[in-house]
Amino acid sequence: MGTDRLPTGIPSVDRLLGGGLETDSVTEVYGEGGSGKTLFCLEVAHRVARENRWVFYIDTEGVSVDRLRSMAGDGLEKLLKRFLLSTPKDLDEQTAAVRTACSLAREGRRAVGLLVVDSATAYYRLSLSGPGEDDARQALSLEISDLVLTALRAHVPVLITNQVWRSLRDGHLEPLGGSFLNHAAKTILFFERLPGPRRRVVLMKHRDRPEGSAEFRITERGLESAGSG
Repeated sequence: MGTDRLPTGIPSVDRLLGGGLETDSVTEVYGEGGSGKTLFCLEVAHRVARENRWVFYIDTEGVSVDRLRSMAGDGLEKLLKRFLLSTPKDLDEQTAAVRTACSLAREGRRAVGLLVVDSATAYYRLSLSGPGEDDARQALSLEISDLVLTALRAHVPVLITNQVWRSLRDGHLEPLGGSFLNHAAKTILFFERLPGPRRRVVLMKHRDRPEGSAEFRITERGLESAGSG
């Protein structure tokens, strides 16, 4: 029996993923600032909430209500009624928010369609090379473990964004979090900027899909497939 998929609503990306985000695992999205990671999360979240399912959105980046409004139009108020938005101010608050969201998703009292952590590594990054690095690494590991367990048990797709660092060895952009995070995520997508509103999604890892890429563009109404889509 194949794994269920949650369509992202972007045809080119859904073709790349074989139908959408897997509902029993964590999908990691990484890339430089401005590559479209948050907009992608909002696009998927908007689609889920529009179908009257709950979205648990943990935001360390500053979600733009204006962007949600442009996607939802007159339906913004109804959309927000299905958003449980948390805005932690440090890593401890983020860990608590993840714990709460995972617990609510697993208890099954709400029809939860998506859990987002954007960004999972913003506060973790602030702790690197400092006295709290080991504690931060442990906290992030516990968060990711909780998210993986929630996806498996509740069949709720989990979408996390990740920041990047540039390797001194070859100059390539690498995701933060090390091997544990990359192992925990069963799907990994790299977002890169192209000229103008165009963006490219590169499938770096997937359980049953070949590596490949797709393009989309950013519009006032949301994200759309580039070209004929």
